[in-house]
This record gives sequence, C-alpha cells and structure tokens, in this order.
Amino acid sequence: MTIFDRISREKLNANVSIKPTQMGLGLGYYVCKENLEALVVHARKLDNFLRIDMEDSGVTQATLDLFFGMHSAHENVGIVIQAYLLRSEYDVRRVLDVKGRIRLCKGAYREPRQVAYQRKRDVDQNFIRLMKLLLDSNIHHGIATHDENMIRATIDYARANRIPKGAFEFQMLYGIRRDMQRQLVGDGYAVRIYVPYGSDWYPYNMRRLAERPANLFFLLKNLFRQ
Repeated sequence: MTIFDRISREKLNANVSIKPTQMGLGLGYYVCKENLEALVVHARKLDNFLRIDMEDSGVTQATLDLFFGMHSAHENVGIVIQAYLLRSEYDVRRVLDVKGRIRLCKGAYREPRQVAYQRKRDVDQNFIRLMKLLLDSNIHHGIATHDENMIRATIDYARANRIPKGAFEFQMLYGIRRDMQRQLVGDGYAVRIYVPYGSDWYPYNMRRLAERPANLFFLLKNLFRQ
C-alpha cells in the first residue's frame, strides 16, 4: 500500500500492476483475493487503479476469476490479456461485457501448442484482432507492445475509425525503445512506462528471463535502440 500512498503524495499519473502469485495465490485463491482486495480498496480511497497482471497459463483461469470477483464490487481494477493464448478472444469479450479495462500484450511465457499460438505471425494476427475489439469498446485500454508493426496497426486502425488518440494508451517497458516512446508522445499519444518497483527488482527480472530465454534476446536487441 505504500506505493499507492507515495503516488498520491507525489501527485503522479501512475498506477500499480501486481502478479497474483506475489499476493499469495500459491497459498490459496481466497488468501490471494483477500490480499488483492485490500489493495484495491486502498487504491480506490486514493482515486487510483490496480491492474492484475497475467502469468503463465497454469494460473490464467484463477487470475480471471480474481478479476471478475473483484470487478463486480470495485471498478478500479483491471486485467491483462495475452494475445498468444488461444482462449484470449473469449476472455477479452467476457471482460468487455463487464466494461473492464484491459492491458493487451503478446505474452512472455513459454507455453505448449495446446494453449498458445507458436508462430509469431499467428500471435501478431491475434494481437491485431484483439486490439480492434478493445479500440471499438469505448473503454480506455492499454496496448502493450514494442513491436513497431503492432503499433502502426493500432495507429492506422484508430485513424481509420476516427478513434481519438486519448481513447487508449500505449504501454512499454522502462528503458526499451525510448526513441519510440518519445516519438509516440511527440505525436500526441499517451505512453505509460512499466517499471519494476521495490527492493526485489533484480530477482523479478532474472525470473522473467528464465521463464523464456528469448526475452533476453529481445532485451539486448532493443536496449540500445535509443
């Protein structure tokens, strides 16, 4: 809760994203729900927002259950959807039915073909399909990608359908493609930067790299494109 207090005190345009396993999901669904709900309630008192992050497919359903269970009572909670999962269009439509706010990303975990697209082309096609659903919903969503083709597809679709620049935002990682971040802001688009926060930032980053070694290649390839 300290981070919400600091955001409020500093008057920052920032919110918090947290993974359910960090909040006790491994100890049980209701343990995690109680911990998350305490954060959501505190955030609402400060006029802020909590995003429930998505992890590997083994906890996808539990994560969505947490979101739906809380969103019915607390509108200041959102969810992440991963475009590489086969189930994601169904999940997006369900979240939109309750007017939930989504961060759309491609997905960074190694998943079997039974649950996820394996080819980049298929993931990209699904990302674009889901992006269009989000932009058409009249709800403020986050389009989270560093892929220039996905960014261009989003901009082109928004222009073609007269969707205002302020109706959505791009979301990117801290330190990755800062040139693109500056360009988008200069063109009038909102860009939210995702920053690992706290004393355990190093183990977090190492875990993300271990989950999918291709993440390391992506990081190195884009880190110096500033």
